[in-house]
Amino acid sequence: MKKLQRSHVLSTYYAPRGHERMYSLGMQLAQLYLSPYDKLIGIIGDSGSGKSALIRGMFPGLELTNDDDGVYVRPLPLLDQRMSFFKPHTYHVDIRFENGFTQMSELADGIWQALHDGKRVVVEHFELVYPLLGINAHLLIGVGEKILIARPNIFGPHPEEISSVVFPSLRNRLMCHTAEDLCEICLPAAEQERLSHSDVTNGFVLNFPGEKPQFDILELEKKVNDLIAQDLPITYVDHNHVSIGGMLHRCTGPRIHVSSTGQIEGFRLLHHFIPDNLHHINILVGCVGEDAEQRLADLEKTAVASGMTRETGFF
Repeated sequence: MKKLQRSHVLSTYYAPRGHERMYSLGMQLAQLYLSPYDKLIGIIGDSGSGKSALIRGMFPGLELTNDDDGVYVRPLPLLDQRMSFFKPHTYHVDIRFENGFTQMSELADGIWQALHDGKRVVVEHFELVYPLLGINAHLLIGVGEKILIARPNIFGPHPEEISSVVFPSLRNRLMCHTAEDLCEICLPAAEQERLSHSDVTNGFVLNFPGEKPQFDILELEKKVNDLIAQDLPITYVDHNHVSIGGMLHRCTGPRIHVSSTGQIEGFRLLHHFIPDNLHHINILVGCVGEDAEQRLADLEKTAVASGMTRETGFF
């Protein structure tokens, strides 16, 4: 396995927006890329990007020292490596959080000590401690609009290269997720119950199985844009809910949102459903950002060129 992993440099995946999809992708990435010889795992991404969910998917049972519910492990196991038969095999540390209590050099020393003892260390915000470590991670993972997974060599990629991609791009993902939830809120209750979600770059996909939905897409787009114009505050409630302007909404990724609806830019919907006759679903596509209108126009051209019309479907 060690030799097989040497040929991998960089892979890219859509970054899912819900916990279940993130857990699932984490399991997949572990199976595809994680080697028993990987001791230093570097995770890079801003707060709210889903790093913790990805780690839980990749390392089931690993005790995170910065739990999302506000439970913090003390003393930090990485810095309390006493001689004991029961020392953990894998340590976790959030550098940005721990640096508020501990010198960066001490955190770097703790990582080196664990590696020296043959342990594995999963390091969140790896880019912050990298200059003091002087070594790159065996496996480097960036979480932004997409997930980048790299196996660095002496030529890189280096943490700053991953950071320069994932940090700026996260905002698009947060806008997409919030716009997606606003669409869901504005749908008839029966349609909310049956839809499923998919991930695309700079947009989202709502899948409706069975019969074509009867709601008006133009009216839906107007309702969502009205909510955006109101600049409603968005706050985390619990693991499965978010509050949008005081409205409680069930959401599997409650931290993956902009802080108010007014931060969503360029929201657009494709003004007809795309039927997928193979899977018996009707697809509603939405995009955000300054190029949203052009992206939907390009999709329309592709649909027409391939015969993907409202009457014929995909085939």
